[in-house]
Amino acid sequence: MGASLPALLRRPAILWIALAAALVAASVIALLVVPRSDADEASYRDPALPVAERVEDLLGRMTIEEKVGQMTQAAVPAVEDTPADIAELGIGSLLNGGSDALHDTPEDWAAMIDGFQRRALDSRLGIPLVYGIDAVHGNGALPGAVIFPHNIGLGAAHDPELAGRTAAITAAETRATGVHWTFAPCVCVARDSRWGRTYESYGEDPGLAIEYAGPVVRGFQGEDLAANTSVLATAKHYVGDGGTAYGTSTTEDYLLDQGVTTLTEDELRQLHLAPFQSAVDAGVGSVMVSYSSTDLGDGPVKAHADGYLLNDVLKGELGFDGFVVSDWQGVDQIGDDYAEAVRTAINAGIDMVMVPFEYERFITTLLAEIESGAVSEDRIDDAVARILTQKFALGLFERPLADTTGAADVGSEAHRAVAREAVAASQVLLRNENDLLPLTGDERLYVAGSGADSLGRQMGGWSGSWQGTVESVHDGTTLLAGIQETAASVTYSEKATEPLEGADVGIVVVAEDPYAEGVGDAGAGKHDMRVSEADAAAIDHVCGAVDCAVIVVSGRPIEIESHLDGVDALVAAWLPGSEGAGVADPLFGRTAYDGRLPVSWPRVLEDEPLNVGDPDYDPLFPFGLGLRTEATG
Repeated sequence: MGASLPALLRRPAILWIALAAALVAASVIALLVVPRSDADEASYRDPALPVAERVEDLLGRMTIEEKVGQMTQAAVPAVEDTPADIAELGIGSLLNGGSDALHDTPEDWAAMIDGFQRRALDSRLGIPLVYGIDAVHGNGALPGAVIFPHNIGLGAAHDPELAGRTAAITAAETRATGVHWTFAPCVCVARDSRWGRTYESYGEDPGLAIEYAGPVVRGFQGEDLAANTSVLATAKHYVGDGGTAYGTSTTEDYLLDQGVTTLTEDELRQLHLAPFQSAVDAGVGSVMVSYSSTDLGDGPVKAHADGYLLNDVLKGELGFDGFVVSDWQGVDQIGDDYAEAVRTAINAGIDMVMVPFEYERFITTLLAEIESGAVSEDRIDDAVARILTQKFALGLFERPLADTTGAADVGSEAHRAVAREAVAASQVLLRNENDLLPLTGDERLYVAGSGADSLGRQMGGWSGSWQGTVESVHDGTTLLAGIQETAASVTYSEKATEPLEGADVGIVVVAEDPYAEGVGDAGAGKHDMRVSEADAAAIDHVCGAVDCAVIVVSGRPIEIESHLDGVDALVAAWLPGSEGAGVADPLFGRTAYDGRLPVSWPRVLEDEPLNVGDPDYDPLFPFGLGLRTEATG
């Protein structure tokens, strides 16, 4: 038991001096282990203060362990069984992998994310999580969300304002689930259509990505990033991932993706860097680093390890003041020595590290590197300040939990109308013998092909799962349904096995099966950019008998020249997404055909890489081609 007050009053003065000294020492120790003031009353909690002041105040209260936690992004499956780690380790971000479509409704998504968020709010300083997802052409992880054309189709439409509207709707349908951050837009410039990510590019000309980057970033982020219709945007993949050479991939079984881009620095700046300046000028909040390597003449350097391009160019020269995030386990690819890889990546300028499953190993490793002096605390403070700035901008400290008031608009007719408009605008008419198109709707039509009645094929990758799936989980309208809306008479036979008698016009919709990233790299017996045997047989059967249009549903050009005998009209429909009826709008003259090729169309696969300006440029259809028709009403 402690001494009573009367007993203390009777003690000699020397004891008072000793007691006072002990109290001072205790006070100093207390200041080292608790916040300078109660967290609920701290300056960083005051929304009236400028963000920079709030960041400075919060940063000054954080331990080094809490700072490293903020630089850590883990995948949901890794923390489902150990959610206490979120608060105990101060984890700054969670994400869904491309195949983690976990819930069916916005409310269910919000409940899951809020559960994790409450864990973060229970931490010493109550710093909220930022939650990221690949909503690259709509919220593909949410059944019922609107799925827009992939970027290559938007590039064909040559309408950045329209692309910005699709981004704004994607943002609203994503934020309604409690997700704050999308890993989009990809401002990559695809220089070889064999690349499995070609459809994520707006085209082969950097001018397209330069035009689109600003409106799309502003569409995602809105006028107020804290609004329940806005999400943090990510310009990716920095830098040069669209220029990798065939056969240089550093990932097993991939051919181009995660490969090496070899060119001069001037070429890198002109072709691949310029779109990032447009994104930075538009205020993009994050930049994701590419898996690829860049060789500017001194040998390949992994983008995750390239301090010159990240620190000097992106953050210095371009003036990027958001935060840099790694790609999925991208830091691991720097080298076999994990400590060296972490040290190199952080010093190179990566602020948040996507370590989906080994987050504890990353935290322990980085703390050891800081303790040794190999990574400075100034570098850590810079990284964390950048992350916290975006969290404050998102309004997460004031409204950390999901606002699902926009859930009722997910998949709404108004949103689908914009998607249908984007689909119609993206259609590129490449051949139109005897003005077969537009059709009147009075013809007796015969429709065939693997892409005619397949939502999964027309959505492509990043739709319901990372690689996409032929059995789509999304609502929407197939091309066939769109044709049936207008045509008076339609006979459908996927493999063209039904009799053709009585048909006036045939429509064969050929398609690629869905794919994403390096899995879709073409060649070596993989996705090969060729018409399938079944679709080729359908073309031969239908187009050999009646006037015929072929519609190509694909994420890139495919080998088609050998199948064009007897084909009167040819349309590139790209990957239109959930609103396939938009393909039928110019087909029947409700809108004009006005799209133009965003990439050069090769005669054969081996012609790639094929780009305007190549000395032996001889495409089947050149970049920019697009026959025009008038809308007939």
